[in-house]
Order: sequence, then C-alpha cells, then structure tokens
Amino acid sequence: MIDDDRDYDTSDDDLAARLASLDDDAAAGRAASLRIGLGDYDLDDEDLDILDQSVEDPDEVRYLPALPVLAIVGRPNVGKSALVNRILGRREAVVEDTPGVTRDRVSYRSEWNSRFFTLVDTGGWEPDAKGIDASVAAQAEVAVDLADAVLFVVDAIVGATSTDERVVKMLRQSGKPVMLVANKVDDAVQEPLVAELWSLGLGEPHPVSALHGRGVADLLDTALRVLPEVSAVAKEEVNGPRRVAILGRPNVGKSSLLNKTAGEERVVVNEMAGTTRDPVDEQVELGGKVWRFVDTAGIRRRVHLQQGADFYASLRTTAALEKAEVAVVVLDVSEPISEQDVRIIDLVLESGRALVLAFNKWDLLDDDRRRYLEREIEQDLAHVAWAPRVNISARTGRHLEKLVPALELALESWDTRIATGKFNAFLAELVAAHPHPVRSGKQPRILFGTQASTRPPTFVLFTTGFLDPGYRRYIQRRLREIYGFEGTPIQLNMRVRERRKRT
Repeated sequence: MIDDDRDYDTSDDDLAARLASLDDDAAAGRAASLRIGLGDYDLDDEDLDILDQSVEDPDEVRYLPALPVLAIVGRPNVGKSALVNRILGRREAVVEDTPGVTRDRVSYRSEWNSRFFTLVDTGGWEPDAKGIDASVAAQAEVAVDLADAVLFVVDAIVGATSTDERVVKMLRQSGKPVMLVANKVDDAVQEPLVAELWSLGLGEPHPVSALHGRGVADLLDTALRVLPEVSAVAKEEVNGPRRVAILGRPNVGKSSLLNKTAGEERVVVNEMAGTTRDPVDEQVELGGKVWRFVDTAGIRRRVHLQQGADFYASLRTTAALEKAEVAVVVLDVSEPISEQDVRIIDLVLESGRALVLAFNKWDLLDDDRRRYLEREIEQDLAHVAWAPRVNISARTGRHLEKLVPALELALESWDTRIATGKFNAFLAELVAAHPHPVRSGKQPRILFGTQASTRPPTFVLFTTGFLDPGYRRYIQRRLREIYGFEGTPIQLNMRVRERRKRT
C-alpha cells in the first residue's frame, strides 16, 4: 500500500505549460467521448445526477445546501449514545478516523432513506452531580437552538424524572418540533411503561430499543417528515457580505481581533458558558470591503465542568462554521501549538469551509520562540500547508490589513471551478506520467472525472477500482500545484463502477 504521495516525483515535468496550451474545444470533445464511454458501466441514479450537474462554465458557483440538523438531548444514561450509534449504523468509538478529532466532537453526517442530515449528539458529557438539573437543561438549550428538530430521549424503565421535566419546559418554549423517545423498550412486555410518559406533555412517546434497533426505523421516518430539506438554522446566504468565522481556543485573541477590526469594544465574552447561545455577528469594514464576522469568543470554562465546556466549544464552533464561508483560526504564537488548536482546524476541514491561519501576538515573539514555532508548524500543521498564513497583533492592530488579501485568496479558491474537459485532460496527463500501481494483479483505471460542486471544490472520479490513499493525495497535490486552491480544502470522491455485463 502506498501511503506517501511523494513517491510520485513531479519536479521535472511541465504539466502546467501543457495544460495551458491545450485547446479548450478539443479537451471538451475528449471529455464528451469519455462520458459516452461510461455507458458501458453500471451507473446508478446518483451517478447520473452527478454527471448531469457537471457544467463547463468556470464562473458558475455551486455548493451543497446546509443539511437539516437533528439534535438528541436527554439526561445521562438514558441511551443517547446507543441511539446515535444505531442511527449512524456504526459504533461511535470508530466513527472518527481524522487525527486530532476526539470523542468531544458532537456532529455527525447521517443518512436515512437516501436523505442526509446532521445528527448532533449531546452525549458523552457527565455534568457535576450537584447541579445536574440546571446543567442538563443548559446543555439541551444550546443544542436545541442550533437544531431544526429534537429527539428527547427518556428512560422508559425509570420513567420521567425531575430533570426530564426541567428540560421539557425549555423544549416547549423553543418552538422546535420535538419527538419524545421512550428508550429501553426491548419487547412488548415493557410497552405499558410508555403510557406514563404522556404526562410530560410532549405528545405521543415513540417506544424504541436503541440497543436492539426496535422502533428506530419508525422514529427516523417520523423525524424526516418534520425536518426541512434545507436547514433553517444553518441556512446558506447567497448574497451580502462574505461571512468570516473567527475560531480558536480561549484566550488566543479572538475578541481582540473582532474589536480591533470593528473599531469599538464589544462585549462578546461571557463567563457562563452557553448563556449567549448564538455566535455574535458583526459587520465590519476592512481593506475597503464590508465583511460579516462571526465571533465565537463567548465560550468560557464553567467551574468543575471541563467536559461541559468542551461540548459548548465544539457545538458553538460547528454553529459558527455553518454560518460562515471562510474561517480564520487564531493561534497564539507565544504558546506551543496545542492539540485543541489542531482539533479546531480539523473541524474547519470537515465543514468544507475556506481557511486562513492568523498567528496572533506576533509582536511578543523572540528569536528562540520563532525557531520552535516554525518547527511546530512544519510538524503539526503540515496537512494545511496550503492555508494562507498571516502574522498579526490583534491587540495593536499590526498587519490586520494583511487579512483581507488572505481572505480574498481563500474565498476565490473556494469558488474555483475547473471545466470538465480541462479536468479530464489533467487526469490523463497525470496517469500517463505516473500510472496507478498494480494491486493484486489489477490496476485501477480512472474512467472519467468531473467537478461536482464548488464551496468547497468537490471532484468525483469514476474508476474501475479503489485508488490508493497515496495516489489520491498525489492527485490533490497536483491540483494545488497547477490550479492553486490556496486556502480551501479539496474533496476527492471515488465512485467505483464495474463494466455492464453483456446479455
């Protein structure tokens, strides 16, 4: 297995020059022939949709709509994690395969009956025993604010508790659709226990067994009937100022950055995590352009609730990213790059937003720390070496003007589209120079490629077999070398298809 794209040496080739001299009409014609050739392979309806949506206009911006958000709330030990695993169809412990993303992550992309949605899990957090009622209610309140619909999970065996009743009061006031889930109903013998939950006043309880899967399909059918096609809370805005999320761990200078760019002091920090439920938006003028900054600085650790604070930070970061087009991740250069810094950057990558790295407190940097910092960047941030870097001092305002060209470059890359003809010519040149290695006597072939969407640039390859991770990274690296894509993640998806059997 090839794990390293550096095995493909490209130092002496002139691919960029050859592609630049390529006749657009000829490239489009060759791509059309390749497209016709796909008719010999078994394609499903989704394949055909992708192919029909591919366009030649490089100026057309196309992005995926915001997925509806379904939140799961409830007190500890009612079976929320088991329900999440059941809905995902896999154990939560093995969902994360991205380095640096731990169990603190609460959002998952889910699918049921060909519909995709975002599942928000408020599990994995044990609040302090003394303030359990208030803590669970506060946690649920944040999740509900950032959701389109809610699954409220209750332990049918235990019945409704005072904590459940406290959360119910908030759920009634939210105005969001709420489905009451009576968990741990493993068989018909326990069905009568469900009737007692009518007393909560949330309508008909839905009996399920998250552990065994009983009733979960019917529950999801009901949930999808109330979920909108496009999220109302994470709705994409098409026009208006470009939207910038300011992200980073506590005390790296997010608030100072917003205050300095806004030209005024704004109260965006709150000592009680979760009391300011929406990220603060501020319209600012920077570099002669108007921007909408989404700040997430209102996150502070609540006493004795470190895990709770991690939950709030992760959820609020996710919410800010849903509202934003580009993220500025602020890093404090006076301290070593931490696992939390890398985790926040990885959340940006997963969200598909454009990325700019702002190294704050640059005025405090001495020569020794500068040498260590360069080593940390090379080691910990190698996977985002393509992101524009800006060295600033949010406190003094030094070099803030450099943020604008970095933001514009990242957004331009985020919107970039490569015509189908040019993309297939690019793939043909790559394969001719460095064919995919033979695996088990077979060599996967790339039949056709298209850019399915922008924001972020998303490419789909139709192949005869799975491409090695190192080869996929090679394709991505060459895309960046030829077309730029500075400041944006690139998504490369494969659709492995077999030749149609002749009858």
